[in-house]
Amino acid sequence: MLPSDVCGMNCFWEAAFRYHSMKAHPSEKMHLAVVACGERLEETVTMLRSAIIFSIKPLQFHIFAEDQLHESFKDILILKNVDSLLYVDTDILFLRPVDDIWSFLGMFNSTQIAAMAPEHEEPRIGWYNRFARHPYYGVTGINSGVMLMNMTRIRRKYFKNDMTPVRLQWGEILMPLLKKYKLNITWGDQDLLNIMFFHNPESLYVFPCQWNYRPDHCIYGSNCKQAEEEGIFILHGNRGVYHDDKQPTFRAVYEAIKNYSFGDDLVHSLLQPLELELQKTMHTYCGRVYKVFIKQLRNSIRDLYARRSRGR
Repeated sequence: MLPSDVCGMNCFWEAAFRYHSMKAHPSEKMHLAVVACGERLEETVTMLRSAIIFSIKPLQFHIFAEDQLHESFKDILILKNVDSLLYVDTDILFLRPVDDIWSFLGMFNSTQIAAMAPEHEEPRIGWYNRFARHPYYGVTGINSGVMLMNMTRIRRKYFKNDMTPVRLQWGEILMPLLKKYKLNITWGDQDLLNIMFFHNPESLYVFPCQWNYRPDHCIYGSNCKQAEEEGIFILHGNRGVYHDDKQPTFRAVYEAIKNYSFGDDLVHSLLQPLELELQKTMHTYCGRVYKVFIKQLRNSIRDLYARRSRGR
């Protein structure tokens, strides 16, 4: 759903459609959803740009804007004509094809309806296990900034809960949960999801931290082992780190993708300038591991050019 009154988004959409049409693939398209509110237009455009650059199969975007916000999260999850959906926050950057996280859908067992990453890898700095005043999933909770969903299963699911012995469907459970815990929740829909999956842990697939890499994974020292080994797959610049100088490593990646022009050489216009900027951040904890920010990006660019060569 595109906000027709936002010219900047319309212009981007047209360019993105032209660019992505060259990468058409006969397979079923992937659905990507985002809620774009307030001053999040630039972030949303940059997120979409990162998704388009590397993805292989066609993407369909579902953009929920200002006048849709009151029921937006509920509406996203009951989209009647969409079987599966990847929901992301606006401050997400894809450093490898969306196709790769989409493939987790095929790894769900018969009870799993959604996939998310843990909120923390290190319990000593975890938020939920130290401060939460409501139930939460697992040891440290889950982060909803990247959420992959089988919506056919979600629509059919009856959720166990702590409000009634009767299991409730998605559309029946959200508002009662909010009413019960409204004085105890801090992180909005993420807290509600933690409560829901606390009571229904068999329904969640947990993917590794490099699929939702946030400042907490490096600001106190590196604690995402998978990212150290394979690089960051999806970067999540929460707490506004793309727009201040507190975490210049995250900001450098954001600025590089924001300023990239479709059609330019990705090595000379994106990768090499970004690596130079990242080297300037080595005075920070995240900067000391700056190579994890470009390890997968380098592989994604290599693979993209290899696909183009084979397609000629």
